[in-house]
Amino acid sequence: MSEKLLYALTRPLLFALDPEAAHNFALPALRRAAALGLTRALGKPASSPRTVMGIRFPNPVGLAAGLDKDGAYIDGLAALGFGSIEVGTVTPRGQAGNPKPRMFRLPQAKAIINRMGFNNGGVDAFVANVQASKFYQNKEGVLGLNIGKNADTPIERAADDYVHCLQKVYPYASYVTVNISSPNTKNLRQLQGASELDALLAQLKDAQSRLADQHARYVPITLKIAPDIDAEQIKNIAGALVRHKIDGVIATNTTLARGAVEGMRHGLEAGGLSGAPVFELSNIVIRALRAELGDALPIIGVGGIMSGVDAKAKIDAGAALVQLYSGLIYAGPALVRECVNALKQ
Repeated sequence: MSEKLLYALTRPLLFALDPEAAHNFALPALRRAAALGLTRALGKPASSPRTVMGIRFPNPVGLAAGLDKDGAYIDGLAALGFGSIEVGTVTPRGQAGNPKPRMFRLPQAKAIINRMGFNNGGVDAFVANVQASKFYQNKEGVLGLNIGKNADTPIERAADDYVHCLQKVYPYASYVTVNISSPNTKNLRQLQGASELDALLAQLKDAQSRLADQHARYVPITLKIAPDIDAEQIKNIAGALVRHKIDGVIATNTTLARGAVEGMRHGLEAGGLSGAPVFELSNIVIRALRAELGDALPIIGVGGIMSGVDAKAKIDAGAALVQLYSGLIYAGPALVRECVNALKQ
């Protein structure tokens, strides 16, 4: 049975559950299937290597952060054939996140709204999960570790949380992503402002330099930004990335815009909107970033990829790599191979 057909049969069962309950069912099921060797039938996409940030990616299609916040399901996710897996966002201390319900499907728009709020078990538990994964132990592929700040850390102390997490995850990461763009942690997006961003990147770059000496290994840092920024902000962010020699930028996170889902059930729920409605918003940011950055650093394109054609559009806009999240929920695991094949052509 093809993976497309299998997912077509499974999806109605998953969609009958509350979205967070479906998430909490699907990931352990995937982990068990991988442990039993049942995912071998999926087959890996053909090799299509790209070298970005000095890292060799087996293919240019990665998993975006957010699906596995605690790094507890890396081996199961690796079985889906991604060229890279990004887990997190993790914070220094464990936190429950926002009250439930906090995740909503909008099938009509192929979209999801979430206001999870960086729910995770804390960076020490996260690192233990990463270390326990066969993917990490056997150096099977590219592993991105995504870091954030605790909800109760004042914004003026945010850099302390990021540096703390960077120090903890550095030895285990292929690259580290600094998430300053979730709309679900109060004031977090303030860190995209010119002076705040300069201060944060300076501290992170200093920590990266010390850690590279300490571990005799350079681990690239990427910055994940929001789609809800104007041309002036893009210009400022691009300038800061170049000035501080940041290794890459991930464009983009979820949006606060609601124009595409107006009038739909759950359309006015608070939180970040992901899926098809973010596709063009993120492409606009990618194109503008590429115009500002030139070839100074690579862009990883994420937001609303629902098909191989969408993945190619992200590359055409200026991305070097792409990441999937909501598209997996709507199209299933076959989307990974479809995107890899589209980017080979």
